[in-house]
Amino acid sequence: MTRISRLSTDDVQHEDGNVLVRLGDPSSTVPAPFDRMLLDYLGPRPNTRTATNPEARWLFPGRRAEQPMTPEALAPRLRNLGFPTRPGRTVAIRQLVLQAPAPVIARMLGYNDDHTTRIAEEAGGTWRHYAPDDHWR
Repeated sequence: MTRISRLSTDDVQHEDGNVLVRLGDPSSTVPAPFDRMLLDYLGPRPNTRTATNPEARWLFPGRRAEQPMTPEALAPRLRNLGFPTRPGRTVAIRQLVLQAPAPVIARMLGYNDDHTTRIAEEAGGTWRHYAPDDHWR
């Protein structure tokens, strides 16, 4: 949610009939019907009709001048629109810990090792048996 709240309008690109969002490198294609919704949203964004934010470049402008909407304010809005914010994050972490050791994922995301290890165990991950070393010696 923190990363999404910090997206700017420059992170949304419209190229060759495709809508792309820059969450990393390379940009990701936004599937239909969300591509149209995103393009429609770019015009009348909330909090841009005030004296403090008329030129806001944030995709989700906050109430304070030149600040994005906080993750705590954005999450309920997305949930009200039907986007499950917490389950999506858990599913993404679960997939990651199946592909790499839980402590590695924890450090990448800023989580506690215990949290990602528990998710890995629940998901049936086998990385706990991984012994990091040069096994070709």
